Amino acid sequence: MHSEDPNFSRWFAAEIEPHAPALRSWLRGRFPGLTDPDDIMQEAFSRVCQAHQTGAIATPRAFLFTTARNLALDRIRRHQIVNIESLAEIEALSVYTEEDGVAETVAKTQELEILTQAIQSLPDRCRQVLTLRKIYGLSQREIAVQLGITEHTVEAQVGIGMRKCAEFLARLGLP
Repeated sequence: MHSEDPNFSRWFAAEIEPHAPALRSWLRGRFPGLTDPDDIMQEAFSRVCQAHQTGAIATPRAFLFTTARNLALDRIRRHQIVNIESLAEIEALSVYTEEDGVAETVAKTQELEILTQAIQSLPDRCRQVLTLRKIYGLSQREIAVQLGITEHTVEAQVGIGMRKCAEFLARLGLP
């Protein structure tokens, strides 16, 4: 494989290895719930090497970190057992841009799936109110009229929903 190619060895030593300590630290800080960040790092190194084999990588450090983030999100997602009803409520978010590369698009999709799981874990009324407020952008008054509840109830439900979503993400080690 590459281990015998001196050009590859020089490239890896210059472009990838120096980032190992920063990557380990970043993974531990960003995903404290990961039991073995070194395992993620090794897989990321392997994937970066595979990608390098097919062509030049313009920004090796960014590619390495993006790959590690995607792997960490994959691992977190695999360890969850949550029923996702639908992404219909979330599709209104404009998270995709023309400038995004494949890795960024995949990462955003994974983050969106985790956010969907957080919202789906909320009680029905709370999920309804939070979706109408944060996703569809309705005012508290519009939501109150539509659901036949008081504006105070809307405000309380949004607060509860945001707190529960933050707790859900924190349990996964996400900010």
